[in-house]
Amino acid sequence: MQLSACCLTTGLAAGGEQTEPRPNILWIVVDDIGVELPLFGEKAIETPNIDRLAAEGILFTQAIVTAPVCSAARSALITGMYQTTIGAKDHQSGRGANRITLPEGVEPLPVIFQRHGYFTSNGDFPPGRTASAAKTDYNFTWDRAMFDEPGGDWSGRGQGQPFFSQLQLWGGKYRDDPRWHETEARRILGKLLDPETVSLPPYYPRDAVLLRDHVQYLDTLRVTDLEVGRIMDDLEKQGLLDDTFIFFLGDNGLSHARGKQFVYDEGIRTPLIVRGPGIPQGVVRDDPVEHIDIAATSLALAGLPVPDWMQARDILAADYRPREAVFAARDRCGETVDRLRAVRTARYKYIRNFYPDRPLLQPSNYKDSKEVLQRLRALHAAGELDVVQERILFAPTRSPEELYDLQKDPFELENLAGQPEHAAELSAMRERLADWSARTADPPPESDETYAMEMRHQAGKMRGDPAGRRQVEENIALMQQWAKDKPFHPELPDP
Repeated sequence: MQLSACCLTTGLAAGGEQTEPRPNILWIVVDDIGVELPLFGEKAIETPNIDRLAAEGILFTQAIVTAPVCSAARSALITGMYQTTIGAKDHQSGRGANRITLPEGVEPLPVIFQRHGYFTSNGDFPPGRTASAAKTDYNFTWDRAMFDEPGGDWSGRGQGQPFFSQLQLWGGKYRDDPRWHETEARRILGKLLDPETVSLPPYYPRDAVLLRDHVQYLDTLRVTDLEVGRIMDDLEKQGLLDDTFIFFLGDNGLSHARGKQFVYDEGIRTPLIVRGPGIPQGVVRDDPVEHIDIAATSLALAGLPVPDWMQARDILAADYRPREAVFAARDRCGETVDRLRAVRTARYKYIRNFYPDRPLLQPSNYKDSKEVLQRLRALHAAGELDVVQERILFAPTRSPEELYDLQKDPFELENLAGQPEHAAELSAMRERLADWSARTADPPPESDETYAMEMRHQAGKMRGDPAGRRQVEENIALMQQWAKDKPFHPELPDP
């Protein structure tokens, strides 16, 4: 069943006063998770608890993040605003001398919930997973008092007080520790997946290293599913499940060569499930939505007004009109300069590359420290990749424009932008993107001076990693040279 919108009671009388207790809002935010789940056709694993969430609520099959990297995506999510509009587009920026503040009037969602009497929290799950407070990673200056409990759950709230809570699940980031799979995953799951049972996109070779990495990723999803089950059980034991709206989502897609940090579906498409009182059960919606919409929808479900400044939409409103298109943007990630803009409809994806003279896999300390990237580069150097893998991953330049028919080509392999029979669709998608950029005040790339300021801060954080710092500094020098040799192209070349 597909639903364009559903109508839910909010507990507000006609005059706007509250007539019944407000519900709780819980965001379960998973790191580095794409749509490699049984709900989307994955056959190698089972995820009964995530499946239960979907069976008891609404599954959005075409949900995207507006940025394919955590800090920019989380900055957008917590404000209901495009990261480009609020100046938070560059990954892990605004942490040093270059301070970034939100535009006047824009507030993070917890501030709004607090003002209306909600207890706000942001915790890791499982509890105690890390020694520090739970992940925020916002690219703007914010007041830590916006969380009543910055590292825990809702247990500190007052009697009868509703809560707005985020639980951060490690998800795909469990793969960051190479020992985790053979120790903790084996202990938790008992039996690990067999690499021969998993499938990879055609632009990745069936190499032992990549297969092992994908097994680790799928096993992290199995662990994530168990964590979701524990959260649901805890809510049920506390008598809170029937009064809580649960949002299950990812902060960006799978961390891989063409995934995280890129605007292909592997990087921007993530799960989105909404469950709670009055939500229709077992509904599947195929209309495109953006993860910033969760902010507006959460406020509406709590019976609170959605601010006029918010770009997010209440996707459960009775009068909701489905988006015809959704948008994503990638800007500088770490020391690596890039600028990608994408518009996606139910069928087509259009990507604009503003640095077409640079390769897809530019040097990046973050990406190149991962074993799968090292292995891909080694296979490329040895001439052991096939024609598709070479073209997709290691072409020395990129087309200024890319157009994909997602229904016929879900892996985004065949660029239709240069084919005359697709000229009308290309023009229409190009205009959609131009309109969005103008309407949302999409800013230019950061200046050379700002880049240098941000890089001083990022390199300075790596004092305990001399080799990593040297690599970052080499990449910074290359980026500064490429700014002259392979510059930003704000205009498309003449056809």
